[in-house]
Amino acid sequence: MAELEYLTVAQALQIVLDGVSVLPTETVPLLDSLNRILAQPVVARDSLPPFANSSMDGYALRAADLSGATADTPATLRVLADIAAGSDVDVTVTEGTAVRIMTGAPIPPGADAVVPVEDTNEPWRDEKRPLPSHIQIHRQVQAGDYVRGIGEDIRAGEQIIAAGQQIRPQEIGVMAALGVGETAVIRRPRVAVLATGDELINVEESLRPGKIRNSNGYAQTAQIAALGAIPIPLGIARDTEEDVRTRLQIGIEMGVDLFVSSAGVSVGAYDVVKAVLESEGNVGFWRVRMRPGKPLAYGKYHGIPYLGLPGNPVSSMVSFERFARPAILKMGGHAQLDRPQVMVTLKEEIESDGRESYIRAVVMREGDGYTAVTTGGQGSHMMTSLVKANALLIIPEGIKHVPIGQQLQAMMINWPETVF
Repeated sequence: MAELEYLTVAQALQIVLDGVSVLPTETVPLLDSLNRILAQPVVARDSLPPFANSSMDGYALRAADLSGATADTPATLRVLADIAAGSDVDVTVTEGTAVRIMTGAPIPPGADAVVPVEDTNEPWRDEKRPLPSHIQIHRQVQAGDYVRGIGEDIRAGEQIIAAGQQIRPQEIGVMAALGVGETAVIRRPRVAVLATGDELINVEESLRPGKIRNSNGYAQTAQIAALGAIPIPLGIARDTEEDVRTRLQIGIEMGVDLFVSSAGVSVGAYDVVKAVLESEGNVGFWRVRMRPGKPLAYGKYHGIPYLGLPGNPVSSMVSFERFARPAILKMGGHAQLDRPQVMVTLKEEIESDGRESYIRAVVMREGDGYTAVTTGGQGSHMMTSLVKANALLIIPEGIKHVPIGQQLQAMMINWPETVF
């Protein structure tokens, strides 16, 4: 097949994204919505704060009663009562009086300000702190000081969170404060994981001649779970079309939204996944001008999107990053499908083969910019090079040599605080 028949990475990615859709909505308990995508806007049914309350431990009073008060000439007010957070208010502040108040407690009628306890003569570090009959105030305040007004944060009827937003802990907190016990979110994608190959054994088994452990099945399951999707492991399929079909049928019966498999999509005599797709579905493409990861199949099996990743472990994980990850995020309703990228300056030269290449590297912050070094050998079997990496350097198509000092885009696969 001529090189022109290979798709570019951008062309292949567009086909994959066009082949998947945002999943339907479901309603879940509030805490189960964490990291999900909100399907409907959240509109406040209450104001926050729902009542005027104190932002400090201190004394609620009339600001006018402190006119002229200083440390040398304090104002003395009669103390009427104690108001704790959560209590009902049954006292009214009048001229020359004050009420001791705790943080979050409701402001009593007649009061328009709060003075922190530190600005009084009360021994506020004393744990017993009996209620004094009178209090001396050493400063002046303005009406509204240390008072949280009704609706200062949120007004009833106001839209607080827009549909399409990812729900973080802070959104959980706001919704809880507004009495939202359940949320409408995009359903989590159910993604089947299938490893293929007669050479594969389970991870618990001892190695024997010609066999390797099923690392791809575990890696893809972890990559799926890291996105908040639901992995559905289908185990290991042997190199027969019948076994592949049997395991795919299990996925269909479990209601999966996407198939992700590894190996079986190249041109070898035992690469049966592509044959199964061609016989009982369709193949949208199966070769991409990408390094690592040239043999990569996309199609549909019984109407369900199918991504067949390469068998080499690094190729499989990098291909997942470039194609499966954005597809799964789109299905889950996410708007941001790409990893963050930064421009980096190379500290070593890199050779490529002209395909769009994703080079495992460590990105470091130096001065006002970023630099990068590779993690060593870039063979598609060298898994430790991914363990050491925090980024993938993107070498554009057509470039075979990148000199020291050249700038490249780096796709950050993690963003550690120690670097950034």
